[in-house]
Amino acid sequence: MNLRLVLIFGLMAVIAMAWSAAFVIWRAAELGALVGPLEERHYPTLTVVAVGTGSGYENPERLGPITALAWGNNIILVDVGRGAAEALRHALIPVNQPQVILLTNLLPLNTLGLDDLLFTGWLEDRDEPLRLLGPPGTLALVEGLLAAYAQGADALGRALPLSSLGSRIEVQEVDDGYTEELDSVTIEAGSLPGGELPALAWRFERGKRSVVVSGTGWAPDALVEFARDTDLLVHEAVFVPPPGDIEAAGVIADPQRLIREAELHTSIEDVGALATRAGAKQLALIRMRPPPFYNFQINVIVGQTYDGPIFLPEDGDELTP
Repeated sequence: MNLRLVLIFGLMAVIAMAWSAAFVIWRAAELGALVGPLEERHYPTLTVVAVGTGSGYENPERLGPITALAWGNNIILVDVGRGAAEALRHALIPVNQPQVILLTNLLPLNTLGLDDLLFTGWLEDRDEPLRLLGPPGTLALVEGLLAAYAQGADALGRALPLSSLGSRIEVQEVDDGYTEELDSVTIEAGSLPGGELPALAWRFERGKRSVVVSGTGWAPDALVEFARDTDLLVHEAVFVPPPGDIEAAGVIADPQRLIREAELHTSIEDVGALATRAGAKQLALIRMRPPPFYNFQINVIVGQTYDGPIFLPEDGDELTP
């Protein structure tokens, strides 16, 4: 073997080792981002984080509905849908940083991640109870959840050990007109009557900026008044095809179920007019079903009745009202 071949093979070996080392470093960085500790987040201005933008149906690209209102070191979650811990990680929010949760209603899609947030945050050394505000029925939900986990949680708390306070939830049931101030932000609950169960929208005001987050499609007139002149309305938009269209596509579906599902949600054809009536300066759409494949199509439909900016955030996106 001559010297030239030796040099060529030697160079190839060096390149191979360099590529291997680069892959190891890249993989280590990737794993660190997935499971490494996160620094506590700080937000210089009132910020909306679309932590989870999906609906109640499975979708690995859009986890369950979770909307965060963040300012300074404060993070409030509105609803806690499926995959809460992973959604917070994707948004670069430590799972033990949110301390207050507000529920819009007790449909399962809004509460499936509550146990995930509670116990995963507990493992990350949260040493204070979560504070949960929601409509009537919230206390019974939490009592049942804690009772179901009591034996396992007690064993885990003793074994590690963990602060007993970190696995608790302090519940406050609220109704229309409830207000409080938290570190320069005024929080207000507005009732959305007429649905299958009690429901609330939440309004946040800091200085001259306001955000309204809603999680249900009923009581549009009440939502219009509650969201009057808000800088950002965060709401749902759902397209439920007519039963005839579903059948023409070869999909077997119960027509009555489709009709009932449409009654639970704000349709994509109506959400723009709702935002216009409220005078909302910006509109962010979450909980979309089906999820948006082509954003421009959604913008065209909603834009027919709404002239302001329309956002279709993905999980982890941040918006500033």
